[in-house]
Amino acid sequence: MTESIKLYSYWRSSAAYRVRIALNLKQLAYETIPVHLVNLGGEQHTRAYRDLNPQGTVPTLLDGERVFRQSMAIIEYLDEAYPETFALLPSTARERARVRALAQTVACDIHPLNNLRVMQFLEWDFSTPAVERDRWTRHWISEGFRALEAMLNDNSSTGLCSDGDAPTLADLCLVPQVYNARRFELDLTPYPTIVRIEEYCLGLPAFDAARPENQPDAPK
Repeated sequence: MTESIKLYSYWRSSAAYRVRIALNLKQLAYETIPVHLVNLGGEQHTRAYRDLNPQGTVPTLLDGERVFRQSMAIIEYLDEAYPETFALLPSTARERARVRALAQTVACDIHPLNNLRVMQFLEWDFSTPAVERDRWTRHWISEGFRALEAMLNDNSSTGLCSDGDAPTLADLCLVPQVYNARRFELDLTPYPTIVRIEEYCLGLPAFDAARPENQPDAPK
C-alpha cells in the first residue's frame, strides 16, 4: 500500500500534465494541490511554496514526507519506486536511450523556450507584444516538432506510440506539448506521425483523465 501522494499542479502546466499521466498509468492515487501560476502574481512565488520548491515551479510531488521536483525526475522516480505497475521506460538500454532522447527533445529543447516564465520575461522586460510572443512560441515548437517527426517517422521502433505500442516517457512529454501547440494555433499538418500518436494516446483513460480541462482547478 502506497503512502499518500500529493501533486502540486497547475491545470495548464505541461510539466504537471506529464506527471499526471505517469501517476494515472501507474495507477497511483494522488491528491491534487492547485498552484495558480497567474493569480495574484503567481502562487508559485509565495514564501510557503518557495520553501517547498525553491525554483518556484510546478510540479512538486510529495510521496509521504519525501519531496520531489522537476517533472522528468519525478516520473523516473515513480517508475523506479513503483515497478510493480505500468513501466514508463523500456526494458533495454538501447530502447531507453531512444525514449529519453525523444522525451528530452520536448522537455529540454522545446518546453523551456515557451514556458510561462519566458513569456512573462519577454512581456515585462522587453515589452514584446502578444502577437510576437505567440510567434516565438510557434517557431520553437515547430523547430522541435520538425526533428521529432523525422525521428518518429523514420524508425521501425515507432508503433502506435512513440516507441512500440504502449506509452512511454516519450509520449508523456509529447502529448502535453501538442496541447500547447494547439493552444497557440500551430499548423500541425507537417507532423502526421506526431498527431497520430497524440490521438491514440488521448484515447487511453490515463491520458484522458490527465487532460488540462479535466483537472479540479481548470476553469469551469
